[in-house]
Amino acid sequence: MKSALKLELAEARVMSLAALAKAKEIGVTETVCITDEGGFPLVLERMDGARVTGPQIAWNKAFTAAGHKRSTHLFNTLPNGPALPGNEAFGIQWSFEGKFAVFVGGYPIVVNGQVIGGVGLSGGNGEQDTACGVAALQALKDHLGAAADVLVQADIKK
Repeated sequence: MKSALKLELAEARVMSLAALAKAKEIGVTETVCITDEGGFPLVLERMDGARVTGPQIAWNKAFTAAGHKRSTHLFNTLPNGPALPGNEAFGIQWSFEGKFAVFVGGYPIVVNGQVIGGVGLSGGNGEQDTACGVAALQALKDHLGAAADVLVQADIKK
């Protein structure tokens, strides 16, 4: 039997606050979603003035990153992104009633080698969404300290 880590609300809030602080710092209105390992939201926040479509998009990105254990943009990264036309997973974005996101802004939350959730951002361009997502991962790393190994990077594939 394997022990599993669980992301809790307190950690999800730390991550969300860091992502929103980074968004404010770089001058973009974002929506952030932090999910558990099954892709279900623990925290979903939309900044004042952010697009009304942001919550669903951020959730889709976090859902995909948690469930498929990879950063969402890697599906369309040239030359071998699996969701690119002609590649093995072309069309995967229509899975789960269209909830599967294959563009930048979703990152799995990896602690001690286990995917324990996902973080999704919507509202900025790819670079801005990435900066906010990495800020969320860094905040979790800082929060947990030496007690856990948190993967902090944009390109994650487990």
